[in-house]
Amino acid sequence: MSGILVAGVDSSTQSCKVVVRDAETGALVRSGSASHPDGTEVHPDAWWDAFTVAAAAAGGLGADSGVAAIAVGGQQHGMVLLDADGEVLRPALLWNDTRSGESAAALVDELGAAAWAEAVGSVPVASLTVTKLRWVADHEPDLVGRIAAVALPHDWLTWRIAGYGPRSQGLEPDLGALTTDRSDASGTGYWGLDAYRRDLLARGLRVDEATAERIVLPRVVGPGEAAGTTQGSETVPAGIVLGAGAGDNAGAALGLGMSAGDVAISIGTSGVVSAVADRPSADASGLVNGFADATGRYLLLGVTLNASRVLDAARSILGVDHVGLSKLALGAPAGADGLVLVPYLEGERTPNRPDATGSFHGLRLANATPEHVARASVEGMLCGLADGLDALVAQGAEVGRLLLIGGGARSEAVRQLAPSVFGRPVEVPPPGEYVADGAARQAAWALAGAAEPPVWTGGDGGPTLTFDGEPTPVVREQYAAVRDLG
Repeated sequence: MSGILVAGVDSSTQSCKVVVRDAETGALVRSGSASHPDGTEVHPDAWWDAFTVAAAAAGGLGADSGVAAIAVGGQQHGMVLLDADGEVLRPALLWNDTRSGESAAALVDELGAAAWAEAVGSVPVASLTVTKLRWVADHEPDLVGRIAAVALPHDWLTWRIAGYGPRSQGLEPDLGALTTDRSDASGTGYWGLDAYRRDLLARGLRVDEATAERIVLPRVVGPGEAAGTTQGSETVPAGIVLGAGAGDNAGAALGLGMSAGDVAISIGTSGVVSAVADRPSADASGLVNGFADATGRYLLLGVTLNASRVLDAARSILGVDHVGLSKLALGAPAGADGLVLVPYLEGERTPNRPDATGSFHGLRLANATPEHVARASVEGMLCGLADGLDALVAQGAEVGRLLLIGGGARSEAVRQLAPSVFGRPVEVPPPGEYVADGAARQAAWALAGAAEPPVWTGGDGGPTLTFDGEPTPVVREQYAAVRDLG
């Protein structure tokens, strides 16, 4: 496939990124990006608009671009409701919209945590799509009878790239052309190990199973399979092969080439601790989500709502940039002389506390300095992620390499303090768009029709950096003493 190009898309919470890579070597050829609007409730048209801008910035995907296949990695769990004409019935509720916290609790009460974990690998929390459907059923019941299809952000964008869409825009609203993959489907709360659970979809929407059977759910495309080909539009020409796509965490794992024993800690809008596994998990505590990955295996996840935005909040409080925040944090001792931040700034998911707020503990005159506040902010964020790592280990996850990725991993303070908080060395791969890269690799896989994803040799980043440090158990001990106090 020398000279043939593939495109990978990362349609994340905050932006859309497009990378174009050589299908055979994986070498980066060009890239582009565009922002998404802020908020936890967004009309999907914003994703399409951002994709068209990002694609153009990446040199375009037209007939003369050399791009033969494309796949989408997308933010998980978001709820997209479509009517029979392909129209979006309401703005999508994103994964980090916590209004469905009470709905999640009600669903858990109805079936029990263990039954949910056994059925779908996860206990419902506000992030999962099934809880958002219950919220709609209870707060916008007039919409329920108009729902013809339920899709996820990655499903909807793949459908639009394929050339389908709302009738009002002159497009063919073929709902049967909606596709997804195992990884994204497994984050809905109504997909089991190998099939949809229509009974759980019905429970979420408060409808009978016969009604749930009439609602279109995206066809689940297997790893390495093609989801179809594009029909042609101003942005994407006809005949381009569509990969199955993936949820963002599964896409990143594929982009990083993760295997059993690798654990990635991603510090982005959310904080994600993920481990590749050969077997599914069923954690009735709800701390660990047992999802599928993009290769036919499984991905154990612990997810916090509060990661890089904790650093952003600290910068705002202190009036500094990221470099300044790092310098301040590294100017205070481990444990910040007893100052602890419990960083539940947007509620929390691991542990499941959608209505929680953040709080400082142990504030005294001696530690009321910018340096101590900065140190406590970085340590608090890392402690939340360390709790997620502990939860994965409790579910049998192996920890060999510990990879630190995401925008927050660029912080010098995060890099230097992480090994001491986690109690083990961390590796920081070169900065990259790993979700988009994973999607591109999947596109090349679908194009080749091979049994395994391609092994790419055309690295375009710098070296992987390793950071180590003496463990500082006092940091986590202080955090554990106050994290449940509110």
